Amino acid sequence: MRSLVILFLAACTSAPPPPPAKPAPEQHAHADHKGGMHHRFENANEWAKVFDDPARDEWQQPDRVIEALALSPAMTVADIGAGTGYFSVRLARAVSSGSVIATDIEEDMVRYMTERATREGIANLHAQLTPPEDPKLAAGSVDRILVVDVWHHLGDRRAYAAKLAAGLRPGGMIAIVDFKLDATRGPPPKHRLPADAIAADLAAAGLATEVSTIELPDQYIVIGKR
Repeated sequence: MRSLVILFLAACTSAPPPPPAKPAPEQHAHADHKGGMHHRFENANEWAKVFDDPARDEWQQPDRVIEALALSPAMTVADIGAGTGYFSVRLARAVSSGSVIATDIEEDMVRYMTERATREGIANLHAQLTPPEDPKLAAGSVDRILVVDVWHHLGDRRAYAAKLAAGLRPGGMIAIVDFKLDATRGPPPKHRLPADAIAADLAAAGLATEVSTIELPDQYIVIGKR
């Protein structure tokens, strides 16, 4: 949703045009969509140059985000709205004897992640196409769920949170990373969510919630535990 939900269009027989002006991955064009922020991207290969730009590491701080998940090597992790796999490949290396389910709602993105996993020799990364309203996680199937730069895209956030919570194993955890209200980057202010609103979404799904003490430059991490 990373930012779900991040959407990508399937490539045509001729190469589609490159994305306009290559904005940073958190700077979205937007339109209201069931209360969330709806966004489409064309051409996964072109957008990978933006989403996986090494400069993103400075503000996204992926190592600190992964630290918040408290992973162990045999865990099963779901990366929701995984985009080009920016986090997915890192997660797959962190759970070397486990597995990562990388979901996205766009076929071209799933295609890109599948090819990336093969290209980088990451056998425990599995890309999965999902509809916008359902992460399609089997009940009690995952230990950790990561949702980065996606929550503000969702329409019915509480319904989606309930489906995520149902996918957690006992003792499982969801980590949602999104933009602070006063962030210097991110979606337009009217689409930003306070951390306590996301915590309330997870609490409504029956999870114990907290805001992580791990600080990011422009974002917060909300934790939900089963």
